[in-house]
Amino acid sequence: MIETTVHDAARKRNIEVCRRRGIVLPTLEQQKFPERLEPDLIERITRVGLWDMDPLNLFRITWKNRPASPGGRAGDGFGPVNFLELPPELTGVPARIIALVGRWFPTGAHKVGATYGCLVPALVSGNFDATRQKAVWPSTGNYCRGGAYNAALLDCESVAILPEGMSRERFEWLKTVAGEIVATPGTESNVKEIFDACHDLVRDRGDKVVVFNQFDQFGNYLWHYHVTGEALLEALREVLKSGQDVAGFVVATGSSGTLAAGDRLKEIFPTMKVAAVEALQCPTILENGFGEHRIEGIGDKHIPWVHNVRNTDMAIAVDDEDTMQLLRLYNEPAGRRHLVERGVDTKLAQQLDAAGISGIGNILAAAKMARYLELGPEDVILTVLTDSMDLYHSRLDEEREVQGELSQADAERIAYRHIEGVRPDALIETTYRERKRIHNLKYYTWVEQQGKDSEELNRQWYDRDYWRNVQAQAEEIDEMIRAFNAEVAAT
Repeated sequence: MIETTVHDAARKRNIEVCRRRGIVLPTLEQQKFPERLEPDLIERITRVGLWDMDPLNLFRITWKNRPASPGGRAGDGFGPVNFLELPPELTGVPARIIALVGRWFPTGAHKVGATYGCLVPALVSGNFDATRQKAVWPSTGNYCRGGAYNAALLDCESVAILPEGMSRERFEWLKTVAGEIVATPGTESNVKEIFDACHDLVRDRGDKVVVFNQFDQFGNYLWHYHVTGEALLEALREVLKSGQDVAGFVVATGSSGTLAAGDRLKEIFPTMKVAAVEALQCPTILENGFGEHRIEGIGDKHIPWVHNVRNTDMAIAVDDEDTMQLLRLYNEPAGRRHLVERGVDTKLAQQLDAAGISGIGNILAAAKMARYLELGPEDVILTVLTDSMDLYHSRLDEEREVQGELSQADAERIAYRHIEGVRPDALIETTYRERKRIHNLKYYTWVEQQGKDSEELNRQWYDRDYWRNVQAQAEEIDEMIRAFNAEVAAT
C-alpha cells in the first residue's frame, strides 16, 4: 500500500513551499482527463514550453499533450491520446499493433508520470519534507530524469542515480536539472548496484534523504494502472472496429510499472494476454538468468516488488542486436526509403523516431506474440513507446562508426530478417507453476537483500485483494491532493 499517514509538521512546510511558488498539484483524474481542466488554466498551460521548468507542466504529465519539440509550445491545449498504428508492412504480421507514444511528455519519456505517482502522495501527506529532505531517484535512465524534473518543479532537491553506461544524452540533460548525480557501475542490467548506492546514501545521510525506488513504490503501479490504463482504453475506443478483439498488451518489464496498465485492461478484456518483455541477453523471467544487454532502461536481474506476476500470461525475450538493427532501419535514410518501398506510409516512416530502443523492443515483441498466437487482422495488440530517439542519437552514431552508413542492401537485409522473418522464439506462456516460479524470484532480491517481509510477499500471491487495495487508493490520494491545494490557496 502507498503510505498516506499524515505528518502535520512536514505537510505544513510543504504547503508553504507550494504557496510561495504558486504550485497547484494535478490529481490523477486530471492527468487522465486534462481536457476537462478549466479553460483559463489550459490557456495558461499552452503558453509554457513542454520541457520548461514551470510547475504548470505538472498538468502536462499526461498522454494527451499536443506534439511539440522539447523547447516548443503546444499552443492549442490537449488533444486525443498520442498513439501510432503500426501496419503489417512495418511489423511483418497481420495483427493490428497500437503503440502509445511517450515522446510528448515533459522530459520526453512517460517515466515522469511514475515519479509523480511516487512523490506526490508523500508530499501531500508529509511523508516527504521538501524543505529538509532530498528526493533520491534510483533508475536505469528515464525514471531519475523524471524524478529530478518533478522535484525541480516542486522546489525539492534531488539525487539522480543511474548506471554510468547509459546514453550520453541522459547525463547531459540531468546535469542541468538534478542537484546531485550518482553514476553506478555497469549498465541497465546492474540494478543491484543502484540499490546499493541508495543504501549508502541512507547510511551516510539518514533521514535527510528519502528514496523513491520505482521498483518497490506502489505509486508507480498506481499511476500506470489509472493513467496509462485509461489512455490505452481511449486509444482502443478510437481504433477498435466491430468484430475485432484485444488480443494482448506487450511491454518491457523495467520497473513493471507500465505492466500495471495490463491489470486495468484485463478488467475489460479478461481473455487478453499480458506479456512481459525482457532482453534475451538477460533472461531473468524466461530462464532465471542474468547478463548484460543494450536495450536501455529495462533494468533486470530481478523481479520488481510492484510486478503483479499473477496477471502475466507470457514472457517474451528480444535479442538486443535485433533492436539495434531495427533502430537503424527506422532512423537512417536508406532504411526509411526501403520501408516506404515496402508500403509503409511516408508520414509514418518519418515518425518512427518516436520509438526509442526499448520501444523498438516492444514492437518486435508484439510481432513475436502475433506470430506465435497466429493472430490475424481482427486482433489488436497494444504496446507502449516509452521514450524516443531524442535520447539515443549517440547510440545511432556508435552503430554507424562500427558498421558504416546503412546501404540499400543493408536495409533490405534487416527488413527481410526482422520484419519478414520475425521469429516466435524465446518466449513462454506462463502456466500457474511458471508464474509461481517467477513470483518466488522476488524473495532473493526483496526479502534477503532489501529487507521486505516474506509474509507480504505471500500476500501478493494469495490475497486477491492485495492489488485491488492499491488500485483503490487513487481516490484517497486525489482527495488528499485536493485538500492540500485548498490549503495552499488559503490566505
